[in-house]
Amino acid sequence: MFTRAKLLTLADILAEASRIEIMPRFRQLGEGAIRAKTGPLDLVTDADEAAERLITARLQAAFPGCLVIGEEAASADFSILDGMMQADLAFVVDPVDGTSNFANGMNLFACMAAVLVRGEVLGSAIFDPVGRDCALALRGEGAWMQAESGITRDLQVAAAVPVAKMNGGASWRFLPGDQAARVAKNLPKVAASFVYRCAGQEYRLLAQGGCHYLFYGRLYPWDHAPGWILHQEAGGYSAHHDGSAYRADNIHGGLICAPDEASFVALREALLG
Repeated sequence: MFTRAKLLTLADILAEASRIEIMPRFRQLGEGAIRAKTGPLDLVTDADEAAERLITARLQAAFPGCLVIGEEAASADFSILDGMMQADLAFVVDPVDGTSNFANGMNLFACMAAVLVRGEVLGSAIFDPVGRDCALALRGEGAWMQAESGITRDLQVAAAVPVAKMNGGASWRFLPGDQAARVAKNLPKVAASFVYRCAGQEYRLLAQGGCHYLFYGRLYPWDHAPGWILHQEAGGYSAHHDGSAYRADNIHGGLICAPDEASFVALREALLG
């Protein structure tokens, strides 16, 4: 059983990595400290790699035998994802979510991880290294924001509104060409849309009622498993584009997050219909 105490251990590890490896490098990245992976929009920095090493070591010490899947390790060897859905305890880690923002000195990034038990997402922590608070979720126990002082407040998604009054985030860059064009054409049907280039901060905003929806096309587990469970436990409804339940191993299924099922159906029809 993954308990609240264990989740707080995870949050402490993310906070430590942020303090030691991430924030000292923020706006201090020298020559060669920023590198492209698959292209100019897919970056890695010394902070990503150092934070992932620290988080991996701390998790393996705190939870002996666990499987740790970090974004940078998976980028080097995607086969490490093979055991994710069978592991008795696995952590998927994004050491610096929003690397492009971080690399350009923009303070909109996060350090986050999700907890999986035999493929089921049971909890997550999304830490803000700048604000030094953490959004936490545990299956069946809700979602909450915890300040560095230890003070907590419960998270709750926004109330449902008609599609024309919805504001939220819509990322269509990784959709197939015809679908991307359709979504871009249909975006004026909602009240507003944005892209933060940081899923962790988008999910934090969604879970505390700061927007109504999120729409994604590609779903690497380190980018979306932490936010998906946070949104679920804050009272929201989400599913893949075809209406099936979210699975951490469904990378190309797309995801729509909304306040409730009726809002999901209406938004899917408006954007994809």
